[in-house]
Amino acid sequence: MNTFLSRLNTIFAFTLSVMAALTFCCFLTTAFNSHKASVYLGTGKAIVKNVPDYSANREKSDLGFIVFDMTADLTKIFNWNVKQLFLYLTAEYETKDHQLNQVVIWDKIIRRGENAMLDYRSINTKYYFWDYGNGLKGNKNVTLTLSWNVIPNAGTLPKVMGEGSHKFKFPDEYSANRF
Repeated sequence: MNTFLSRLNTIFAFTLSVMAALTFCCFLTTAFNSHKASVYLGTGKAIVKNVPDYSANREKSDLGFIVFDMTADLTKIFNWNVKQLFLYLTAEYETKDHQLNQVVIWDKIIRRGENAMLDYRSINTKYYFWDYGNGLKGNKNVTLTLSWNVIPNAGTLPKVMGEGSHKFKFPDEYSANRF
């Protein structure tokens, strides 16, 4: 009646269906976790320079430098279904030209089993804090927020914003000296 290939196809399809159902059941065990954690952020020194941006049109743009502190306990986020966390620190601000500007200034990957207690003091930014224009000088409402993506073994990829942010301001004058 049925050939060998037909029976092999039936067994393979059944096995694949069972594996998909088991993976979905495993996903449901952690699907409703909040993945939230409290975060403390602070800034020390903040300066702004007006320098030519050679990666774009060579016009002078604002380049911000900040030193920040960060403390967070992310150990509660990890469970059997969390493979790693991708953390990123963003600076959000408003300028005359744009209502919302977001710049990623630092990131880190924490894998399962690594230390998930963050306690950083006087850290420099990992990436340049460029504003394409002159929107950083004298900006009094720059907000730092720490967010993370949870990379699971099975399931969705939630994007979570940490509980806690920090507002700071850039000086009204450009700095001429080194940072």
